[in-house]
Amino acid sequence: MGSAPSFDASQLLKGALDLVTLAVLAEEESYGYEVARRVWTGGLPDVREASVYGTLNRLYRAGLLTSRMAPSVSGPDRKYYGLSPQGREYLDHGRQQWKSTRNAIDQLLDPSPAEGSR
Repeated sequence: MGSAPSFDASQLLKGALDLVTLAVLAEEESYGYEVARRVWTGGLPDVREASVYGTLNRLYRAGLLTSRMAPSVSGPDRKYYGLSPQGREYLDHGRQQWKSTRNAIDQLLDPSPAEGSR
């Protein structure tokens, strides 16, 4: 018998990275590498920096982020991202959907005995 394939957590993260990125930026506006660093220190060290930059660009094009250029003391100007009003609304809705989905998945993965069954 062969061994079971290892679980690929990156597939779970793909759908969640939009919400994670928006949540990080809801705290304060940041430039790309700082967003990635906060994602890593927040408990998702396997998220690739390129994935964060791709997510920032996609969310910006969708109108969920604002951006501005600011001087950097250690090199070229940096592009700072923040949430647009639409981004805040999207994040609020996404948080509600995340909780609902998480609860359903938790119930499916670890079902408690059915109430009333004997």
